[in-house]
Amino acid sequence: MTATLNSLLQQGQRQLAGSSESPRLDAEVLLGHVLQVSRAYLYGNPERVIPAEQAAAYAQLLGERHVGRPVAHLTGEREFWSLPFRVTPDVLSPRPETESLVERALIYIPTDRPCDVLDLGSGSGAISVALATERPLCNVSATDSSRAALGIARENAAAQNCGHINFLEGSWFAPVGNQRFNVIVSNPPYVATGQPELTDPELAFEPPQALYSGADGLDDIRLIIKDAPVHLQPGGRLLLEHGFDQAGKITDLLEQAGFTEVRTHADLAGQPRVTEGRFGAQE
Repeated sequence: MTATLNSLLQQGQRQLAGSSESPRLDAEVLLGHVLQVSRAYLYGNPERVIPAEQAAAYAQLLGERHVGRPVAHLTGEREFWSLPFRVTPDVLSPRPETESLVERALIYIPTDRPCDVLDLGSGSGAISVALATERPLCNVSATDSSRAALGIARENAAAQNCGHINFLEGSWFAPVGNQRFNVIVSNPPYVATGQPELTDPELAFEPPQALYSGADGLDDIRLIIKDAPVHLQPGGRLLLEHGFDQAGKITDLLEQAGFTEVRTHADLAGQPRVTEGRFGAQE
């Protein structure tokens, strides 16, 4: 039976209907990836006949997506902050809610003068690259304990002409020594160890070290909050992404550590997602 572009999209939408929040979109992205064409091309050429080899490749991707493998892992790319990022199983796929962290950080990074920024747990480099492209005068450092992740981050930075980002291997603040920063951002692991993944089956395919952080999901956030004051310039800001039900605990941790102006901000879905605080008075 001859497969047309439109029939393959309908097949994909049906197959992913029970396993994806956006079956049509996923089917379009996967088929576009196989054919190396845009989604606009898919809409404009519904009757194009697809060779059997490409149809088979598409069917294989649908099967992997059906069991929860992230689309970004299947295509090797994920859009974040309107920029394309290469992703692999070594890095957490950038998610839309993390753009809220970038938006908040940009408020504190000036457009007309240098500013020292630190991204903790850089992963794919999405946060670092987004900040560097929006604020080209800022000096961005980024740490990650995974050498493989740093390799992907460096590739993404180079692809966006952000080769000046200083990527450093090591856990949290360890690689930066005594350096101080005006703004520190982090999307650290914040899922409780052993927490069921039924609400997001894609998590089973993400690197565990980027997800899980102790019995309540806050072990790494506690470490970051504890050590951040000695790495912030007077009046510097710490901004943390976290789970939708963790804002109250993180607010308490920040205030106990001496942070002021502690506030939580919602993501585009209306969920509490980013909590920030200032340490010390600005000079």
